[in-house]
Amino acid sequence: MMKTTLPLCLLVAMFHLTVHSLTQTDHHNSKPKATDPQKQHLHEGDSLESCQRIIPSNTDFAFQFYRQATTQEPGKNIFFSPVSISTAFALLALGSRATSQAQVLEGLAFNVTNTQEEEIHNSFHHLLLLLNRPDSQVQLSMGNTLFIDKHLKPLKTFLKDMKKLYKGKVVSVNFQNSTEAKKEVNDHIKNQTHGNINEILKDLDPNTLVVIVSYIYFKAYWENPFNIKGTHKDYFRVNANTSVEVRMMTRDGFYKTYSDRKLSCKVVQIPYKGDVAALFILPNEGKMQQLEDALTKDTVSKWEKSLEKRRIEVHMPKISISGTYDLKKMLMSLGVTDVFSDRADLSGITGKPDVKVSKAAHKALLKIHENGTEAAAVTGTDFLPHSVPPVVKFNRPFLLLIVDQYTQSILFMGKIVNPTEK
Repeated sequence: MMKTTLPLCLLVAMFHLTVHSLTQTDHHNSKPKATDPQKQHLHEGDSLESCQRIIPSNTDFAFQFYRQATTQEPGKNIFFSPVSISTAFALLALGSRATSQAQVLEGLAFNVTNTQEEEIHNSFHHLLLLLNRPDSQVQLSMGNTLFIDKHLKPLKTFLKDMKKLYKGKVVSVNFQNSTEAKKEVNDHIKNQTHGNINEILKDLDPNTLVVIVSYIYFKAYWENPFNIKGTHKDYFRVNANTSVEVRMMTRDGFYKTYSDRKLSCKVVQIPYKGDVAALFILPNEGKMQQLEDALTKDTVSKWEKSLEKRRIEVHMPKISISGTYDLKKMLMSLGVTDVFSDRADLSGITGKPDVKVSKAAHKALLKIHENGTEAAAVTGTDFLPHSVPPVVKFNRPFLLLIVDQYTQSILFMGKIVNPTEK
């Protein structure tokens, strides 16, 4: 009965690849690099050490992408999965060569002069192993699928590396029959996201040769659910002139919190069962811009170090929002231009240099609910009678980071400007 009460996040990133204009001359002769077969069955400790090499870049990329999103849609909700976008583009880099490849890796905030490309792919491999770890209480599944036209013969080394390093699946499709191809891609994504994202592909260019899909599915329960009986009508101030009515959840309990005086914001960490926690950041009235400008990995790690457990009363709106992004536009403004143009060299995928990415899209979805049952007992016994905790009310725009604690990866990032906006 309580089907709707899961915090659920998922996202899909997609690339469409089509052929360049035919005037293209073959000026790419760089040899595809073979990656040496990874020694399988490494211990989790080794995996953790390996993926730590890419976490700082992934975090930097998360904030760069966030800034692009706010610039392009000021005053709007933002929600995306940085780790999934990074993984999708890293997979694209695996099939790219020359300048195309360098631009993609630099766009992902890697320093290509002092990081080996092979090391980056191996680190993503370990990151995916750890994020998809089966023993966690969190349902987190992340993967990549390559839909490739049946007339196109992908290189065996690419298929092997994609499978081994990126948990990649390859599906052969007849893109000439675009209705059928579109249905196949949409059905696959619907499947991987447990029916939550139904139709990511609205239209398909008949010249499409390759579609790359990256998805992440996240479902978890709060460690301490909100009591449904406490949820009530309240108002959320979207901006100086607009308030909207929301369903406000509330819970009095012990949370790790921090007040950042310099940035005029409050940080509250709300853990999920398993090794994932949500970091909610509430700036004081009029301080959102200042907070956004200061968003760096150092700021976030300072918050995490400064968190202290204390009793507060949290008021959090129920949320169901989604974000849809044109990754081509976003990444081009981060300097990744060649793979989208006739200069693209994706010969690592097909052995031929005449394929480019014509479309790249990303869709993410967030639902935050009480996820308790009405019978959830209110644990009021350990509180002193008549003591009133400080109240932290998320009733104006705030930021949200969902972090995998084990790898310190930002799984999802968002800004809630209007919790009711569909």
